Amino acid sequence: MDVKLDWKQGMSFNGSSDNDWGFNIPLGTSAEFGGKNDGFKPLELILIGLAGCTAMDVVSILEKKRQVVSSFQIKVHADRAAEHPKVFTDVVLEYIFSGKELDPVAVDRAVELSDTKYCSAMAMLRKNSPIHTKITINQE
Repeated sequence: MDVKLDWKQGMSFNGSSDNDWGFNIPLGTSAEFGGKNDGFKPLELILIGLAGCTAMDVVSILEKKRQVVSSFQIKVHADRAAEHPKVFTDVVLEYIFSGKELDPVAVDRAVELSDTKYCSAMAMLRKNSPIHTKITINQE
């Protein structure tokens, strides 16, 4: 896996991957740090990557379990250290599902498998910070 980051100007950058799809992602920061609020902050992207990693696992597992999910969202909250490097000190992932006749046991197991076996981002981040999960199921 290879990615690159191109500097645009000031504190504005453009990230891309070696994949063939041509996706780009803007990176920036707030005016407080010399930026123009014109892109994601790098640590936001880490949390989005974490959510994306586990979400893909969970959706795949639930499809195999024949669970019909009509909507799915993950909210991530992370606390950071006060001093540099301002690493994550605590991360909470809230999995929010809606669907018809969702089996809570199947949902819990899908999240557990992602958490303990499949999600590489979770495994990497957990080495430095505790990660907690919360599951909400809205039956339709």
